[in-house]
Amino acid sequence: MPTRHWSFRLFRLWGIDVYLSYSWFLVIVYDIYVRGGVYGSYAWNVIECLALFSVVLAHEFGHALACRQVGGRASDIVLWPLGGVAYISPPPRPGAVLWSIAAGPLVNVALLPIFGTFWFCSYLLGLPDSVPDVHTFIFTLFAVDIALLIFNLLPFYPLDGGQILQCLLWYIFGRANSLMISSVFGVIGILVFGLFAIFLLFIGSSDSAAWFGVIGAFMAFNCWLGFRSATILSKLEKAPRRPEFACPVCREPPPAGDFWRCSRCRAAFDTFLTQACCPHCGTQYPTTACPFCHNLRPITDWRNFQPAPVSSSQ
Repeated sequence: MPTRHWSFRLFRLWGIDVYLSYSWFLVIVYDIYVRGGVYGSYAWNVIECLALFSVVLAHEFGHALACRQVGGRASDIVLWPLGGVAYISPPPRPGAVLWSIAAGPLVNVALLPIFGTFWFCSYLLGLPDSVPDVHTFIFTLFAVDIALLIFNLLPFYPLDGGQILQCLLWYIFGRANSLMISSVFGVIGILVFGLFAIFLLFIGSSDSAAWFGVIGAFMAFNCWLGFRSATILSKLEKAPRRPEFACPVCREPPPAGDFWRCSRCRAAFDTFLTQACCPHCGTQYPTTACPFCHNLRPITDWRNFQPAPVSSSQ
């Protein structure tokens, strides 16, 4: 996953920092190499990349702002060659997560009639003959928005469609099982992208095959993370709870057991049993992470909230 450590900060908008990965410049080089003859000037290729940048950025802001709307956290957006990643932490409820994920593709849906109208007007104004570069640019924006929408709605984890599927299954099977099932669908997606990459390589389209191969590798890594997270979540859901405590953010009672790990000595311990102090090396922690929503709060704050009823579908 891209991180801001290999990126540079572009700007801050609505309290969200936008970073651009250094590897993103590969998109410009690739676009000029593949589509260098589409326009009359290479400057249009650069403008096309910047427009693609804007569409992806709008998609990611859709995720971030929707997450905040349901009470979650959203602080960073990182753009990289495979698109963008909005680092969001919505409340651990299927409805909240569903809205946070679905808002991204909905931005692309909202852009479709805008780009489609521009494309239709370009024909009415005779731009294909008088200013072909402008017409090609408008058509490319329209086509890219459609392609991003279709790609993101594929039901393969960790794409938006796969995460939407996981949220819908969450209502039926619970959080851990739904994540496991959607990760299995992700493996199917890996096979689809892998076979398509082999097909493209067979017909001589090695550049496109490389992109699909990279996407398949990205999906494989995230499916592995999904399987691992589902296993951990399953253990958390089955563990007994401490009803005398509750997360100040999501109101979930914490599990009883060694589910916290010391960052200093790497030993596992039960932070509520030791009052946020590692019993092995003596490190005292000022805040405690909720294993369900991952928010950090002082352990004293956990006593001040009435816990919610324990439910795997909450």
